[in-house]
Amino acid sequence: MPNPPPDVPNKWHFPNAFTILFALIVLVAGLTWIIPAGRYARAPSELLGKDVPIAGTYAPTDATPQGFFDVIMAPIAGFYDPASYAANAIDVALFVLVIGGFIGVVTATGAIDMGIRRAMTGLKGREIWMIPFLMALFALGGTTYGMAEETLAFYGILIPVMIAAGYDALVGVAVIMLGAGIGVLGSTINAFSTVIASDAAGVSFAEGMGLRLVILGLTWLASVAFVMRYAARVKADPAQSLVQDLHKGHLAHFGAAQQGAVFTGLHKIVLILFAATFAAMIWGVSVGGWWMAQMSALFLISAICIGLIARLGEVRLIEAFLGGAKDLLGVALVIGLARGIVVIMDAGQITDTILHSAEVAVTGLPDAAFISVIYLVEVGMSFFVPSTSGLAVLSMPILAPMGDFAGVPRSLVVTGFATASGWVNLITPTSAVVMGGLAIGRVPYQRWLRFIWPLLLALTVIVMAALTLSTLIA
Repeated sequence: MPNPPPDVPNKWHFPNAFTILFALIVLVAGLTWIIPAGRYARAPSELLGKDVPIAGTYAPTDATPQGFFDVIMAPIAGFYDPASYAANAIDVALFVLVIGGFIGVVTATGAIDMGIRRAMTGLKGREIWMIPFLMALFALGGTTYGMAEETLAFYGILIPVMIAAGYDALVGVAVIMLGAGIGVLGSTINAFSTVIASDAAGVSFAEGMGLRLVILGLTWLASVAFVMRYAARVKADPAQSLVQDLHKGHLAHFGAAQQGAVFTGLHKIVLILFAATFAAMIWGVSVGGWWMAQMSALFLISAICIGLIARLGEVRLIEAFLGGAKDLLGVALVIGLARGIVVIMDAGQITDTILHSAEVAVTGLPDAAFISVIYLVEVGMSFFVPSTSGLAVLSMPILAPMGDFAGVPRSLVVTGFATASGWVNLITPTSAVVMGGLAIGRVPYQRWLRFIWPLLLALTVIVMAALTLSTLIA
């Protein structure tokens, strides 16, 4: 048999994010032809400001299988669908593009490169300790206010720092994604996870706080040790990097400080404004009630101010902003594609059917088995509903009251939900945060899975052991 021409690939390669997500849309659309359609009756909740499903009211409905046209429209509806606002991604996508423009302007001033060079000089020999410090900060954001989409702003900044420190882009991605993700997994006062779930379950979010603090501490320690071990191995032998073949491209994209350049007073001013912008974002989200529109406006005005102060000039300022936004255009498209999966599920009316199957699965189980199955059920549902707040409103009114019959506190059911949702949102391709972060970091999805799977096993053991022991002492 003749050999294929040189330009024809003869080796299978793992699909990229766009292919994976579109395949999932097609798969879910196919499931709408197989899984029976059904709905729970819903009642308004004053506490949540949303309609919540009522246990025991599930009933079949007329099937609405999703066809070819629905599949084609799903990514568009994922960006903006007036009938399903919760699935919309246009605000997040716009935020990502503005963030890209902001980073492009700051990079054009040279302040980031020189700041990294100065930081690496000061940390020489102690770079490894950046990892636990930064992961603690991100975990704090995750456990208190559900830091998720906001992390997309940090990848373009932290990855160059990690590369300059002798690590790789995967370390930078892990510090952010695992740091914030572990915080969400061990949510304590996270309004988008445990607070909403507790309200939906009819308990105070303070109940079960001790257990969630223990889970947060243990999973954070495991994650930090895992990332530090990998980082040390890569620094000692770059061939151990899981993205070694991509390293040259990462260097070219993320840049490096030029030798002989001087760290000027203007660079200091730009970096102060840069840091102040992120501080304002964190304050706005945690205290001021901001969301994507306000954050996008913040980064837009900050980019303009930095460009004016650095005297980039009109043409260079606009070119830098548009160039940065262009770099993240693919990320914005990935986000809309991921949300399209939720659109298909809702339109096909199979979301409630999946929830009803979970209701049946946990009915009549003893306490230890009940909480284990609750965790596994929430893991499965989180792949289809990656939004922690959306899954909380959907599942807690149904599953939490069942704990009463199994002798399991409702607060423990809430913790099972929070840990399961947090675990899945470290890897699920239906999450805009996961796929967006990997796209910004230029880390292929399959490399992330190869990197993280041993940690996922460790986290599962920690969480399930904590949940099971809690049923024995409850």
